[in-house]
Amino acid sequence: MELLPVFVFGSILYGLIEILWRGWTHWTMLLCGGLCFTLMYLVSGSELSLPKKWILSACIITTVEFIAGCIVNLRLHWQVWDYSALPFNLLGQICPQFILMWFVLSIPGTALCSLLRRLFAR
Repeated sequence: MELLPVFVFGSILYGLIEILWRGWTHWTMLLCGGLCFTLMYLVSGSELSLPKKWILSACIITTVEFIAGCIVNLRLHWQVWDYSALPFNLLGQICPQFILMWFVLSIPGTALCSLLRRLFAR
């Protein structure tokens, strides 16, 4: 049952990161953030090396963001974000700059997941 508090924690954390980064967030990003952090939590418990965990986490976050963007931005036209002006973007939903940012944030994120895992083990 530890995945539910991990999801909620990730939702709040992701929303706070968005508010700090761009000044606002959207409720769909809370769902996206909860899913991303839960998946990162599962990756953090694997036997992979730390760099592989960071790369895999960044790839997972990017994939979730791309799928979410295709739904909320392209299909539903809610205009939650648009990276069309950034170079090498894919359909305006993901771009290399944010993939790099997710990689960098995966480093403390993985450490945070390990800390949570230890707290749940008690």
